[in-house]
Amino acid sequence: MNLLHTIAAFVIALGALVVVHEYGHYLVARLCGVKVLRFSIGFGMPLWKRRFGRDQTEWVVAAVPLGGYVKMLDEREGEVGQQELDRAFNRQSVWRRYAVVIAGPLANFLFAILLYWLLFMHGVQEARPIVDLPQPDTPAASAGFEAGETIRAINGEPVATWQDVRWRMLQLALERQRVRVEVLNRNNQINWRSLDLSPIDAEQLEGDTLALIGFRLYRPEIKPVIGEVVDGGVAQRAGLQPGDQILAADGKPVVSWSELVQLVRSHPGRELRLNYRRGDEQRELALVPETVQQNGSAIGRIGAAAQLDPHALDELVTVVRYGAFSALAKAAEKTWDTSVFSLKMLGRMLVGQVSWKNLSGPVTIADYAGQSAQLGLVSYLSFLALISISLGVLNLLPIPLLDGGHLMYYTIEIFKGSPVSDRVMEFGQKLGLTLLLVLMAFAFYNDINRLISS
Repeated sequence: MNLLHTIAAFVIALGALVVVHEYGHYLVARLCGVKVLRFSIGFGMPLWKRRFGRDQTEWVVAAVPLGGYVKMLDEREGEVGQQELDRAFNRQSVWRRYAVVIAGPLANFLFAILLYWLLFMHGVQEARPIVDLPQPDTPAASAGFEAGETIRAINGEPVATWQDVRWRMLQLALERQRVRVEVLNRNNQINWRSLDLSPIDAEQLEGDTLALIGFRLYRPEIKPVIGEVVDGGVAQRAGLQPGDQILAADGKPVVSWSELVQLVRSHPGRELRLNYRRGDEQRELALVPETVQQNGSAIGRIGAAAQLDPHALDELVTVVRYGAFSALAKAAEKTWDTSVFSLKMLGRMLVGQVSWKNLSGPVTIADYAGQSAQLGLVSYLSFLALISISLGVLNLLPIPLLDGGHLMYYTIEIFKGSPVSDRVMEFGQKLGLTLLLVLMAFAFYNDINRLISS
């Protein structure tokens, strides 16, 4: 996916989430009788603005799309006429102000529930949780997992897809627990495996957690037959065509597609001689795999895909679909679990148990937006739901300048019986700004490191 598509996917995603968040504030403010002066998507110079409604609220789309705001009538920000004092935000009861502020994050959570609800009703095609032979010297290998076993439950909780396994293992790896896994082997016999996750270092959770545990998704042996070549790629330029069967590479027999992939990956920028069969004729050619960077290492690639048997693949995938009420319950559960997990990760970052490298900034989010959009609407909506939850959790943190900071002030006011002093609020704003700048600095630093390493 090119840069333009990535930027477009990112702007659309961010714009949608900002609209949802700010509309939550706007809607509850109107319900509480507060006059809204401006509803802005983005900051800086207005690119488009119009006035609508009885209060002639100004609706704005601004030049910098990294956020937005709702400006309400408030005596602290300007003079308010006598006839409109009762509609000023600062004149509202603490409970009404609390409701207006918390409505933004709640709107993000509700939006995530809506998206997951639609996805669960529509149905999502995912890989079945069938494991391959574990990597040696890993917790999965020590637990005795065998190739072809299907994971049925983790600590008594049923799992239906590989993504379910990934999510549960990520949660349990954070706790470094011992896990009881129920599996079904190829003979349809049920077994239990005891998986010790204590060796997993929380510093490593930024990567593929399942790979750290030793799990690999089971893939049946695929014959080394070309199914597709990329236009203009190395394979096409060298003369390979769909249907060609690779027999040997540099004189070494090739019996599976995975062997061919390993040989190609190990020859970045170096000549590789291939013997292949086309019809009844055996041929030979030489090609030089192009060099690409992956996880900081140079690997080779020729731009070819294997010929796959669609019937064999049907046994490896499943469609997860629920009825309307079950889907809604599942969506609420997933939103809650993701929110709690995000808070746990943040808490462990603060005490140094999890690396700050897990923090992502706008560059990484934009990259994920582009990748998910390329995979299709289902993946893009899943990405939107996840980022919406993250935005809701972030805004609830008790940091001045964020919604959570205001809620913290209002909570103090409820118990104290009077508003927090202007001096305390001024100090809080400076502290909050400092904390946000530090978080942004970490996020951008991590983004740059990821770009360099990839």
